[in-house]
Amino acid sequence: MDGVDILTLSVGPDEPPEDTITFLSVFDVFMLFARRAGVFVAQAAGNHGPDFSTVVSYSPWAVGVAACSTDRSYPGSLLLGNGLKVGGVGLSGPSFGDGEFLCKLVLAKDAVRVNGAFPRTPAYVEECQFPEALDPIIVRGRIVICVFSAGFYNGTSNINAIIDTARTLGFMGFAFVANPAYGDFIAEPIPFAVSGIIIPKVADAQIISQYYEQNIQRDERGFVIQYCARAAIREGRVASFVGQAPIVSRFSSRGPDFVDINRNPADVLKPDILAPGHQIWAAWSPLSALEPILTGYHFALLSGTSMATPHTVGIAALIKQYNPSWTPSMIASAISTTATKYDNYGEVILAEGSYLNSYYPSTHFDSGAGLVNPARAIDPGLVLPAEFEDHINFLCSLPGIDWSVINAATGERCNRSLSHPANLNLPSVTISTLRNSLTVKRSLKNGGSRPETYTCSVISPNGTMVNLSPTWFRIAPQEIQDIEIQFRVIQAGGEFSFGEIVLTGSLNHIVRLPLSVLPISTS
Repeated sequence: MDGVDILTLSVGPDEPPEDTITFLSVFDVFMLFARRAGVFVAQAAGNHGPDFSTVVSYSPWAVGVAACSTDRSYPGSLLLGNGLKVGGVGLSGPSFGDGEFLCKLVLAKDAVRVNGAFPRTPAYVEECQFPEALDPIIVRGRIVICVFSAGFYNGTSNINAIIDTARTLGFMGFAFVANPAYGDFIAEPIPFAVSGIIIPKVADAQIISQYYEQNIQRDERGFVIQYCARAAIREGRVASFVGQAPIVSRFSSRGPDFVDINRNPADVLKPDILAPGHQIWAAWSPLSALEPILTGYHFALLSGTSMATPHTVGIAALIKQYNPSWTPSMIASAISTTATKYDNYGEVILAEGSYLNSYYPSTHFDSGAGLVNPARAIDPGLVLPAEFEDHINFLCSLPGIDWSVINAATGERCNRSLSHPANLNLPSVTISTLRNSLTVKRSLKNGGSRPETYTCSVISPNGTMVNLSPTWFRIAPQEIQDIEIQFRVIQAGGEFSFGEIVLTGSLNHIVRLPLSVLPISTS
């Protein structure tokens, strides 16, 4: 009634509900009612990755969005006096002379006040957290090397304090570098009020350290008596577009979806879709109450599935504008079936693992159907409708569900249920427990204005044999075609395996349905 077509939810629960199934939390029920009102709902999948079953988008009536990188980055560099350039991160302007003038380079540890009345802890001695710890005569007009140490490791030190120290003491700039004792760390580009660079890799930090030590002189006590090392901080605010992308972000929550707090798996694919969510420019309140480093800025470079979700919603809005009569399920289907599973190198999209610089080929539980493709989603060929009554029937078909609980939460009675939860008409098939065999159905509607002939092919998940009926069909505009999908276990296993159904149309439409199956037994 308010004229709302779409809700974007960059908010959600941090944990599954303790007192009911995930699909019947207050949050999920209100999204179900939004779907009943004809409102498309997209929801952030969560930022608890890369562990399994960490999604906080549970229900089939909301599109759960995972986050990935793009090929855009903001590389900075530290130019050393010997001509070497060391790469790093930092949305900062260059040091004096547009980054061409070499300033003296000083290690913070070598600039500590000898007689200062402060504790000799890393925060004071190495991490540049307290201006009173450093000799202003030594550091003024210099580029100061601050080192990642115990304070940053345990979360008591921060970049803000380095910037405050730099401004108070008049640094020409700072280089915040990795420490071999703590290893590489993750660095995100954030704006600095002074010239600065973050160098998160130990190997790069050691290049700087070696150059520095070769170009200073120390007395017999180890104090520096002559600083000959020089450096300049180069421009760090210019975007670069290179490298493999997208890559599923480490923080992006993973499937499989689950039905309760014990994380028993559900017959629903989550996340549904992958969209850009790493280092995304977004409007920002200049008050910036929780992020002092961004105070005064009207835009910020942010990461999270909360950044990925609005991308998907914008695409949903375009689809709705192009196809005004389409229901939310048809829009969700168009987004899913036209997604791509390949990156800009033509390889299967990678996902970041638990360790720095670790990657693996993504599965449907990392990226859903794949990277959203707006150009194709506007004209998907086929769509899969699933309306409010279908979702109630899905709830009523859940194993062991008390129908009175569904009635109390939704006000709807279980007049009928699906033969299996996987029979909900989603643009994917997920079977959390496959014993011997199971046949499910999908109903496909021609959303276009011309008849089209489709041929059906399938890549069966490992341990299963999948057969389709029919193997081809011709479908008129707005007509519906049912296909039966028979799964049979040929080798039982303890893990989900993945495949896909591909429907190839005579008018160049390609419709992909992800398959995720856990084959339990052959009998």
